[in-house]
Amino acid sequence: MSSHSIYHNFIIKVSLKEVFDAVSHPQHLDNWWTLKSSGEPKLGTTYNLNFTDAYDWYGKVAVCEPNNSFHIKMTKSDKDWEPTTFGFDLQEHDQGTYVRFSHVNWPEMNDHLKFSSFCWGMLLNGLKDYLEKGTVIPFENRN
Repeated sequence: MSSHSIYHNFIIKVSLKEVFDAVSHPQHLDNWWTLKSSGEPKLGTTYNLNFTDAYDWYGKVAVCEPNNSFHIKMTKSDKDWEPTTFGFDLQEHDQGTYVRFSHVNWPEMNDHLKFSSFCWGMLLNGLKDYLEKGTVIPFENRN
C-alpha cells in the first residue's frame, strides 16, 4: 500500500533557533497555527493541538534535535491525519534558515490531502511573516 506526502521548502530570514522555537513551542504555535496548544519539545512527549472543540488533536514528538529537526507523529486526529507525521528540518542558509517541511504517510491522495497541502502553504507563509515581520494573524482569519 502506497502512502502520499506533502512537501514545502522555503527560506525564513531569521536564525535556526528562532525557527525551531516557533515550530516547537506552544506559545509560538498559537501565533501562527493552533488556537491553543500544549507540549514540550522533547522526544516522546505529547502535544495537544487544539483548533476547535471538534478538532482537538494529539501527537507525539517523533524527532527532536534542537535548532535542527522537529517532527510530530499524530496519535489522535481524523482518519486521514491519524497515520501521518509532520515536521521541520532546518539548515543554516546565507539568508537565514532553509526550512524543509514535510507531512508524510497520508493513506490516500484525496481531497483532504490536497486541501491540507494548500492550508500548509498558507500557514507556512504565516509562519514566515510571523518570524520576519512579527505578524500574528488572528486564529479565526487563518483559513
